Amino acid sequence: MVIPDSVSHFIGGRYVRSSFLKTFGVADPATGKEYTQVAVGLAADINQAVLAAQAALTTGPWPGMGAAARAQVLSDIATAIDARASDIAAADALGTGLPVIQARELAARAAEQFRVAADLIAMRDEGGASPAPGPGGHLVRRPAGVAGVITPWRTPFLAQARAVAPAMAAGCAVVLKPDEWAPLPAWLLAEIAAGAGLPDGVLNIVHGSSHPRAPGDQARDALLEHPDVPVVSFAGDPATGRAVIRDAAAYGKDLRAELAGAAPCLIFADADLDRATDSALFGAFWLNGQRRTASSRILVEHKIYKEVVSQLAARAGRIRVGAPADPSTQIGPLAHADCYERARSWVRLGMREGARLAAGGRPPADLAEGSYLAATVLADVDPSMQVFTEQVSGPVLSVTPFDTSDVEISMASTMKDALAVYIWTADLQRAQRLASAIESPATWVNSHNARDLAGRAEGHASVDFYTRTGTVHIEADDMPVPQLGATGAA
Repeated sequence: MVIPDSVSHFIGGRYVRSSFLKTFGVADPATGKEYTQVAVGLAADINQAVLAAQAALTTGPWPGMGAAARAQVLSDIATAIDARASDIAAADALGTGLPVIQARELAARAAEQFRVAADLIAMRDEGGASPAPGPGGHLVRRPAGVAGVITPWRTPFLAQARAVAPAMAAGCAVVLKPDEWAPLPAWLLAEIAAGAGLPDGVLNIVHGSSHPRAPGDQARDALLEHPDVPVVSFAGDPATGRAVIRDAAAYGKDLRAELAGAAPCLIFADADLDRATDSALFGAFWLNGQRRTASSRILVEHKIYKEVVSQLAARAGRIRVGAPADPSTQIGPLAHADCYERARSWVRLGMREGARLAAGGRPPADLAEGSYLAATVLADVDPSMQVFTEQVSGPVLSVTPFDTSDVEISMASTMKDALAVYIWTADLQRAQRLASAIESPATWVNSHNARDLAGRAEGHASVDFYTRTGTVHIEADDMPVPQLGATGAA
């Protein structure tokens, strides 16, 4: 991949500069050195993008294209993603520090998102209109209009595909605001989509603020405030998510929010410990521990606690930390200096609270520059500690002992914010009780997060979010109509 000297917005099928010619620099997490300049997104840029999206829906070819033609465009995008997988992986790695080997897997999953979206267009077209209650009635689906999409720095290209593909399948035009730390994946998505024949204005990209820690992101806020953007999809950190949820409600938007959160892993004494340990390490450290469902909390039954902690610490010490491009790397640098400092401060906080540092906690000795942190294990973490209750977003896992007598009560109430839960036990009745007690959108039993992320059920729900459903009634019989005010009318 050739790294551009500057990354512009993509509006109406053209690359355009910031409305006030402002740019900001982004740095390689492996070296800390700036590698490109990015256009600053302001309210004027968002407005220009929304106008381009509206034009695509009113005067462009997108609405008039048949289902088969639109599906073919999305299928061609998927094929192009596969062909550019190396470039996409390099872009993800440069923005987030992900090992390139792992990022290539994410590119394949992004392609699958577009294939599923293409299939859904065809399936809905073949199914025809859905019946509605009453004789002569049927349901019709229409695009919601201009869809706003706000994506995170975590797995950026895949996150963009997961939101953009179903919006396009629904017939919407999109204004995408990617995260500031990882601008190149969106730049590649624009190039790929245009090359695959996506009409101008169906995909528009406006980058964000010049400082991620600024009190407000003008592009994000303008997208949420814009009166001609009825639906917004957001994925990101809980703190930003709470502000987005509040603003979306204030401006009457339909919002789909996917917030990062804790994903605890419970290991009972009757579990297959080798597989459970493999799963715990994978869940905590894969993708630099920056996954939305990273299992950074490991809860272990007392009987096997010392053995599991010993295995986790020994294995963590052998995890290869290195440059993203190195095929032997298992953990790369953290996405940004802010992420690195947060992870280091989290380890220090845990130790002040009484946790024991069993592995890692500092940069590898041979990696002096960049945002590198060794795989870290904090043992003896109590549920009352702050490090137990929040996700670190880095290669840090905490281990907590528990007794079976209280786990179903105290742990279930402690983990109300769990985004996902992993349970390792040979007692499936116990697993079922826990799965019912813990408030979580997803629970995996004796599994390491094995699911079809591009599944048809999830795909249908995503397309439905970007769709408006109405009822059409065609009267086949000569039903009498009430005649108010007519001569002789009762």
